[in-house]
Amino acid sequence: MSGPSTSGSALSLLEVRGVAKRYGGLAALDGCSLTLETGRITGLIGPNGAGKTTLLNVMTGLVRPDEGRVLLSGRDVTAAAPHRFAALGVARTFQIVRELGSLTVFENLLLAPRRQSGEGVVASLFGRRKWWAEESANALKAKALLERVGLYKLADQQSGGLSGGQKKLLDLARALLLEPRLILLDEPGAGVSPPLKLEMIRLVRELNAEGVSFGLVEHDMHLVGELCDHVHVMAEGRLLVSGTFGDVVKDRRVVEAYLGVAA
Repeated sequence: MSGPSTSGSALSLLEVRGVAKRYGGLAALDGCSLTLETGRITGLIGPNGAGKTTLLNVMTGLVRPDEGRVLLSGRDVTAAAPHRFAALGVARTFQIVRELGSLTVFENLLLAPRRQSGEGVVASLFGRRKWWAEESANALKAKALLERVGLYKLADQQSGGLSGGQKKLLDLARALLLEPRLILLDEPGAGVSPPLKLEMIRLVRELNAEGVSFGLVEHDMHLVGELCDHVHVMAEGRLLVSGTFGDVVKDRRVVEAYLGVAA
């Protein structure tokens, strides 16, 4: 099994090198290094407390590491804010979806596009033709995405009334509205019914075939096995092992990390 890339390659898309993050005396990340490669659906698994979501937060600028670097296509983005990651083509979803429940599904989606001209006072007063054209274009994109993820018939429903799985699909649609090259999914299968989980698998496969790369944090091993080309296993804030799904689930170190006993 191969370890993480530390020298970068033509396939390297997002890479973390020696990343550490501490909260008081607790090391959430402890010298973690791994790579997400272009064109792949890469899984990130590990027991609870392994540091997976913290690593996702570092990879998207929500948390700044105490040590180490984050590279996007070889460019150092360690200190970049979340909106810069979005501008550079990195989007993410969340384990607990943060929708605005009082807004409709359609309205929630329209909040996602970056740099909307109508958000500025001057532009909203004197550039109405421009922001109206942008808003119309965004509305068309939003409707197309709702159709694609199967939520079009619920567009005018308040998003707070969606099921857990439908909220995950809305979160994915919001990420897609940013037209990203990489999407990081935080437990997309958690709390999702089997039919919607199958829909999520279908969507991720389709999008990947269209050129979108994915990083997938997930506890559902069936979902990981169905989707992921390559899997990184974390334990105690570090990379434990990398390889194909079939290889890593049979690795003695992985069994020990999950069960807490020697295999």
